[in-house]
Amino acid sequence: MSSIDIQTTQNVTIAYELATLKDRFLAALIDGLITMMLSLGIIFTASWIVGDVFGEDGSLLMVVRFIPIITFMGYHLISEIVANGQSWGKKLIGLKVVRLDGAEAGLSDFLLRAIFHIVDTIFSLGILAAMMIASSQRKQRLGDMTANTTVIKLTPEKVTRLNDVLKISTKENYTPVYQDIKHFKEADMLLVKRAILRYKEYPNSAHKEALLLLAEKFRELLELEAMPKDKMKFLETILKDYVVLTR
Repeated sequence: MSSIDIQTTQNVTIAYELATLKDRFLAALIDGLITMMLSLGIIFTASWIVGDVFGEDGSLLMVVRFIPIITFMGYHLISEIVANGQSWGKKLIGLKVVRLDGAEAGLSDFLLRAIFHIVDTIFSLGILAAMMIASSQRKQRLGDMTANTTVIKLTPEKVTRLNDVLKISTKENYTPVYQDIKHFKEADMLLVKRAILRYKEYPNSAHKEALLLLAEKFRELLELEAMPKDKMKFLETILKDYVVLTR
């Protein structure tokens, strides 16, 4: 499982799981089927309007041959622009195009990705794209490298559970401080755990503010009269309490 850290324009670093070659192949397969149907629809529609598009002398044959290529590129460009980095294939598989510098991917990025499909996918039958994705550190094809983008998973493949990442004492040698924390959900505790880990790895003002807001929220939910002086220790304590009281 490969991941990448991207720093947003708000100076917040977010960890993303990169899409695998298998993920991108499945998305490309779906997109390929869609563009094939679109191409056939365009050809049949043109044939119905102007007659035999192939023509007895083959005068329109060259134009017809380019319809699948133009449709393929146009489909990827338009769908990624409209759906903010997701073609229908990517949407169904749970993938998205993001920029490596944290900025929002825009028209020029999606245009470069679409143009480089000529080399990455069409003329090389996808072999070049597969080789580049499999061998590059950030899972990028040439179009990604040119546009400074990559493709990420919106849903991580492995769901990390609280007990997998938090090793603490047991009831025999630890007394919980906040008994009511057992009524919270595991997802709430995972949020606390990620916030703590993120601040320890990237101790910037944005992550510090997130911790402070999280601590204040739990103070309110636990109906504490005063905020503990050490907010980091407070959040770590409720994590310990939760695991001990619910395991």
